[in-house]
Amino acid sequence: MINLNQTLPRRTFLRGVGATLALPLLDSMASPVRASAPPIRVGYVYTPNGIVGACDKSPRPFMWTPKTSGANFEFSPTMKALEPFREKLNVFSGLAQVNGRALGDGPGDHARATATFLTGVHPYKTGGADFRLGVSADQIAARELGKQTQLSSLELGLEPQPLAGNCDSGYTCAYMSMSWRGANSPLPAEINPRAVFERLFGDGESTDPTVRTARLEQQKSVLDYVSHSLARLHQRMGAGDRRKIEEYLDSVRDIERRIAVAEEQSHTLTLPEIERPRAVPDDYVQYSKLMIDLMVVAWQTDMTRVASFMLGRDGSNRAYREIGVPDGHHSISHHQGDGEKLDKLIKIDELHVGMFAYLLQRLQETRDGDGTLLDHSLVVFGSSISESNIHTHDDLPIVLAGTANGQIAGNRHLVYGKETPLNNLFLNMFDLAGLPHVDGFGDSTGRLTQL
Repeated sequence: MINLNQTLPRRTFLRGVGATLALPLLDSMASPVRASAPPIRVGYVYTPNGIVGACDKSPRPFMWTPKTSGANFEFSPTMKALEPFREKLNVFSGLAQVNGRALGDGPGDHARATATFLTGVHPYKTGGADFRLGVSADQIAARELGKQTQLSSLELGLEPQPLAGNCDSGYTCAYMSMSWRGANSPLPAEINPRAVFERLFGDGESTDPTVRTARLEQQKSVLDYVSHSLARLHQRMGAGDRRKIEEYLDSVRDIERRIAVAEEQSHTLTLPEIERPRAVPDDYVQYSKLMIDLMVVAWQTDMTRVASFMLGRDGSNRAYREIGVPDGHHSISHHQGDGEKLDKLIKIDELHVGMFAYLLQRLQETRDGDGTLLDHSLVVFGSSISESNIHTHDDLPIVLAGTANGQIAGNRHLVYGKETPLNNLFLNMFDLAGLPHVDGFGDSTGRLTQL
């Protein structure tokens, strides 16, 4: 309770109100009304530690890169699982994130790879809290597309992403997050499927509409109480504290907007029947598919139109015993041309591509308006390292799936000049998703031609 007759320390008050508002349903409770033209969803899927054959320095150069450019190219062995989606797929060669290189900062390519993938900004090398990067592509998209949804964006992953500590040769662990709201604001991926469910549907055991409606009313009551109490307390505060409360009230008003959208949609969209996940699966494939299913349903219900998913952390030594690879991924990524290590790496590459194929399959089979979610999406898959053994950051393995409501053709292998910024592709994606014109960000030099 807020007692206006007593002096209340500001930090205590803000912490108390924060706890009052820290209810999962406040971020997403139902989905907004569909527009006559289905909205475009934008996704970013990251695979760590590069892909064998992504550049000409690889000992097996054609495991990834198609041998011919243009239409009707032959799918390489590693990307074979993507062939069923040929007509809605573009493969890119020549793109780079050159700011992933040392540029005088010494070792730390894995931290730089993750940090630069969606930003194109060279991270300030530090192991402390003074980290500095830039806004990521997904968050630029979320600023606009998130105006119409309960959740501006969804960040998913499969491995922990701490914000403190030294994770790679003097680089703070904060750089292991690929999504950044601002230069000093990393957004670590959520790795617990139960927490993702609660963020999307609340803390109930299912998506039962009656229970959800009751929670909406409860949230409205909480917000009304907090807003009125803050308004009264506002008069007793100094200028500095009033400014803080105004900033906080802006957040409250945004939550109120989300609730209003949720109420408007509560009678127009039937949520799929989903039970709350009980635990993190031990099996990598089951774990990945569960997170992908949550991402798809978030798009299906239009709770968000922007999502990112990290299939693993760069520099991770996860073992993949499910496919007969007990070795640590990062350890064998420094293969030094050893055939046995390369064979194991290729298995991991195929597994990650297979998970991306599963995402495309789920999008393809999910009806959305007059088509499917894949028809109305743009999903990029790739890494910010190509050849893992020597940490190259050019000729990146990049695939773009989806047609953005028929705006983009598929079935193409598009080859660009070496060191063409990957961020140029992201500018094209902004345009296709209907964002107001973005002049540039990171190291972009302009839109890609041919696309």
